[in-house]
Amino acid sequence: MRRARRLTVKPGAQLSLQMHHHRAEHWIVVKGTARVTRGEEVFILSENESTYIPLGTTHRLENPGTIPLEIIEVQSGGYLGEDDIVRFEDVYARC
Repeated sequence: MRRARRLTVKPGAQLSLQMHHHRAEHWIVVKGTARVTRGEEVFILSENESTYIPLGTTHRLENPGTIPLEIIEVQSGGYLGEDDIVRFEDVYARC
């Protein structure tokens, strides 16, 4: 299965540090700058750059820039449900 969606991250904001048991993700930066945590790596992506997040790998997306970050996220795997998110750190206090 595959699913694509567009995500927007406000300047200075970040998503939770998380992982998935059943899906991998591919992120493509459409606009802005992304700081990506993938396992032990932390790196920057700019417009028209992308990265792959393998199944089972901890990851986080942050916007260190001054404009909204827009990415296309392509999810692939046997199950794409939102309950396949294991959060390790979350500024929004979600489980």
